[in-house]
Amino acid sequence: MKKDTVVMKGTKSGIILVLDENTDFETLKNDVAAKFKASAAFLGEAQKAITFQGKALTEDEKLELIDQIHANCQLSIVCIMEDDRQLEQSFAQTIRKQPAQPDYNTGQFFKGNLRSGQVLDVETSIIILGDVKAGAKVVSKGNVIILGSLKGNVFAGASGNVNAFVVALDMDPMQIRIADTIARSPDKPRKKEPKETKIAFWENGNIYIEPLDKDVLGDIRL
Repeated sequence: MKKDTVVMKGTKSGIILVLDENTDFETLKNDVAAKFKASAAFLGEAQKAITFQGKALTEDEKLELIDQIHANCQLSIVCIMEDDRQLEQSFAQTIRKQPAQPDYNTGQFFKGNLRSGQVLDVETSIIILGDVKAGAKVVSKGNVIILGSLKGNVFAGASGNVNAFVVALDMDPMQIRIADTIARSPDKPRKKEPKETKIAFWENGNIYIEPLDKDVLGDIRL
C-alpha cells in the first residue's frame, strides 16, 4: 500500500500539512497540488493560516507550496505559522487580525506556462513567470503581470476594480477584460512588431494598450 506523502489536517482556522521527510521536494510539490485540487470543492473559499510539519523546508519552498495551493483551490493562505502547542489559538488570532476585505494590490506568484484550456483564477494580483498561451485564461480581482508572452485571455479587476491593469513582456492577447470592459484582438492578423513590454489599462470606459514607460508608470492608480 502506497504511503501518503502529503497529509492534510484541518482545524477551524488553519491547515496543518504533514509532509513525508523522505520524499524529494519536487514530488511533494506535485502531490500537494493534486491533494488540494481533489479537495477544492470540500475546502471551499476561506482564509486560512498554514503550518508545515514533517519535512524541513526553506522559506522559498514554503512559498512554492502555497502557490500550488492557490493555483488548485479557492483557499487564501494568509500566513505561515510555526508549529507550537497552541497552534489552533495562534491560527484563530491571526485570522481575526486579517482585514475583512482582501487587498487586491497584494499579490502572489505563479511559475510556469498556462496552456490552452487551463484557467488560473486568483483573489489577489498575480505575477506569472511564464507565458499565457492561446486558449488559456487568467482571472484576477487585482492586477495581472506576465513576465512572458500573453496570447490568451486575461480578466483583471474581476471584482469591478477599474484601476486594475495588465502588463506583459509580449502583449498579443485574444481578449483583455478589465472590470466590465472588454477589448478583443482584431480579426485580421497584425503586422509583426518588435517585442516590447506593454500595459493595458482602463480609462473612460475604454481599454488602452501602450508601451510601459516611466510616464505610464507614474499614472498607475493603485
